[in-house]
Amino acid sequence: MTSIGGSTWEDVRKQARLLENDIDVKLVGFSKLGMSSASSGLNSENVPLINSEDMFDTMSMEIQQLLNKLSAINDRMADLAPSGSATLHTIKRHREILMDYQQEFQKTSARVSARREREELLRGSSPPPSTTAGLSRRDQYSKEANHLHSSHILVDEQINIAMEAREHLTSQRQTFKRMQTRFNDITNRFPMLNSLIYRINARKRRDSLIIGLVVAVCTFLLLLYAFH
Repeated sequence: MTSIGGSTWEDVRKQARLLENDIDVKLVGFSKLGMSSASSGLNSENVPLINSEDMFDTMSMEIQQLLNKLSAINDRMADLAPSGSATLHTIKRHREILMDYQQEFQKTSARVSARREREELLRGSSPPPSTTAGLSRRDQYSKEANHLHSSHILVDEQINIAMEAREHLTSQRQTFKRMQTRFNDITNRFPMLNSLIYRINARKRRDSLIIGLVVAVCTFLLLLYAFH
């Protein structure tokens, strides 16, 4: 359990405000550190003793402890709260601030976790960091070159598939074009056929109008019957 000093409402409220300010500052640095750590894994020229990934994990645990402490302070504040609507509003406001901090913390942590998983997938089955650190720069560059070469092969395959699909669609379009040209030639040679097609289409339109009119009349009669 986290020990909380102060036995009065004002003392506990003052602790809550100080802790909120501290968490707010740390969350800003936490978010910036999460963005900066995204590029640290790609730059292996200078590897520090403590990289941004370790700093991010350490800061994550520290903020989580502060959030837990603020939650306990809010509970303590609710126990010591004097009666009154203004006091209830103050407690509610402190709980909303805590909720906002928790959501921002979780969002940043989830974004960094997703980025790490994505990097692991792109990196493939690479050896653990302790093994990678022992590789020479030339080995690391060769490894990255192999990954790039594999990616280029996959991209080339997708491009070839897309080009084959485009050629197939072009061939189909030419076929439909020839069929349309032949059909137009036939209708031009035989005007009676063109007239017959026109009459069939006209009859279809007329039948559609008649069916629509019948449906409308039936619907009107049903509504009329339902309201009487």
